[in-house]
Amino acid sequence: MSKILPRPTETSAPYWQGCQEGELRLQKCNACQQVQFYPRIMCSHCQHQSLDWVVATGGGEIASFTVVRRGVSDDYPAPYIVALIDLEEGPRMMSYIVGTDPESVTIGDAVMVEFEEWSDEITMPVFRVVAAK
Repeated sequence: MSKILPRPTETSAPYWQGCQEGELRLQKCNACQQVQFYPRIMCSHCQHQSLDWVVATGGGEIASFTVVRRGVSDDYPAPYIVALIDLEEGPRMMSYIVGTDPESVTIGDAVMVEFEEWSDEITMPVFRVVAAK
């Protein structure tokens, strides 16, 4: 078994291309200026279909997290941290917290995005704690 990989679509392809280039890209609505994640065909706020891609700062804060103590396979060595990250631009995304002792993570910790190559096609955004709350 290997890591479960996302399958980029026409809508999400610019997001995944950004990850391969070391950029966290988010969609921004041209009508209401709302920034959103995950990639969609229309604005989740006003349903306008004119969206542009913007590069996020990569910074955020842990809104919630869980420590997985039993991985689904050897490709996911436990323990690992899955977290909801409130990005500086507003959207919330789910990702992994890396390089941190699971017992030291707290809600409110400041994080910064990093990128892990999971395959030739997929580079995954992950986050590292940069300042404990």
